[in-house]
Amino acid sequence: MRLLPEFLPSTALSSSGVVVNLARVLRHWVLVGAAVSSVANSGHAQSQSMAPGGSGETAPAIRREFRGAWVASVANIDWPSKPGLSAWDQQAELRAILDRARALHLNAILLQVRPAGDALYASPYEPWSAYLTGVEGRAPEPYYDPLAFAVKEAHERGLELHAWLNPYRARHPSANGDNARTHVANAHPEWVRRYGKYLWMDPGEPGVLAHSVKVALDVVRRYDVDGIHVDDYFYPYPEADSTGTEVPFPDSGSYARYRARGGQRGVSDWRRWNVDRYVEHVYRGTKQLKPWVKVGISPFGIWRPGFPSQVQGFDSYEKLAGDSRKWLREGWIDYFTPQLYWPIARTAQSYPVLLDWWIGENIKARHMWPGHNSSRAGSGGAEWGPEELNNQVRLTRATTATGQGATGDIFFSMRSLMPAVATPRTPVSVGVATAPPTPASTPALADRLQAELYQEPALIPASPWLGNVRPARPRLTVRRVEASGDEVVELVPPGNARWITVQVRRAERWRTWVLPASTTRVIIGTATDQPADVVVVRAIHRNGRESLPVTATGVRN
Repeated sequence: MRLLPEFLPSTALSSSGVVVNLARVLRHWVLVGAAVSSVANSGHAQSQSMAPGGSGETAPAIRREFRGAWVASVANIDWPSKPGLSAWDQQAELRAILDRARALHLNAILLQVRPAGDALYASPYEPWSAYLTGVEGRAPEPYYDPLAFAVKEAHERGLELHAWLNPYRARHPSANGDNARTHVANAHPEWVRRYGKYLWMDPGEPGVLAHSVKVALDVVRRYDVDGIHVDDYFYPYPEADSTGTEVPFPDSGSYARYRARGGQRGVSDWRRWNVDRYVEHVYRGTKQLKPWVKVGISPFGIWRPGFPSQVQGFDSYEKLAGDSRKWLREGWIDYFTPQLYWPIARTAQSYPVLLDWWIGENIKARHMWPGHNSSRAGSGGAEWGPEELNNQVRLTRATTATGQGATGDIFFSMRSLMPAVATPRTPVSVGVATAPPTPASTPALADRLQAELYQEPALIPASPWLGNVRPARPRLTVRRVEASGDEVVELVPPGNARWITVQVRRAERWRTWVLPASTTRVIIGTATDQPADVVVVRAIHRNGRESLPVTATGVRN
């Protein structure tokens, strides 16, 4: 994730620009409305098994919305908080992150597991990350596999876990110590280029393509991840010399070898072709192994200046060799997360203007889940008032009012959504362009997000192109526990479910739970509650499709 103010001119807004953007905001707010289910207490009665259909009661639709956050390991931005923690401390920190995500009614975590040719999991191809243990190549102590742990803990909380990979970076400026003997810089120095303060795998080397695709598909094959995620670092962001002149990426040798093999493309087209092949190979390979695993990319938010016409700024198509519009149009992704890290009112990079343009390019109707710079929003400033982040989420929601739009949001990063801590963390600065949020503002930012927009849980939008299997109905019994007086729903989920939804109505108010399919018992009321009027339960497949409902009426004492 990267914010590049040096490439993005802060053009002064004309009065007409302000009016246009404010009008857009107000129009979208009117379209969004305030349809959120009420939260109430729950209850029911003695013991009764329920049949499909039950009372015929129709529960309110549960919002379909992807609510994700990036958890960055590079430079120890989010997790672990510093290198060399014990396995117990690492696990405790990760559990705290997942608990916070669950409490905020998020439903997905994007965990960075390959920041720089290293691994925060037991990889047969790359060394353990120094961001994890303090020494590259050293396994956690006591031993555990952090990715397997993260998947298990996320799924137990009803969260999706996406493995976030960087395809080409080989060393970040924040790294300390030597690279391991098995690191690509030592195992294959012919693939690696020094560029500024970074080491970079040259995407033009055929061995790099094969290796990076192999690493991604190994994760798909061995872990029960819900998604594979790639960020905006393809070819590196440009470096400059002491005079401010841009330094070219040193790939003239690999380009010459490409031409010697009969290649005809110019250098810019060749670079884009190299990245295109990585994106396509990862997507197609993932679908061959596990068709249900989603593949997502979060490119720089501007494809090219002038698209749409008012947009100015960095040209990622040319500078990063990232033809992100092509990947979206070809359907080589399941979800697309342009990093729209600018405020609504900035004309040259306006959040709603860019989002509308990307939606218009989504001809394959893939998921559009824009990325938000919540870390910047948490730091405040003239363009980042306290309502800016929530207003952007409102604008995301408003895009669906007139047809296909965006159906979710992802926040960079989870650090900006965590509660305040007694001991402030050391600010991350080396090689990281987006500063961490102001610690005092972080709880307020997250609490406002939940209080205004995320009051109720949401289901991840369905992906019908990944399969149309409908899970069987769950079985349930509603009963009153004699010892405590609690009213509970006992569940037998079908084998092909990923989630269970439980909706309870009492006194004309509904309460909703979105739970992992491993859930077998839910307390829906206490001894002092009146019995529930109706209980509606559904199973949800990992492709997002719902079972038919099972409905129960209250059992009276």
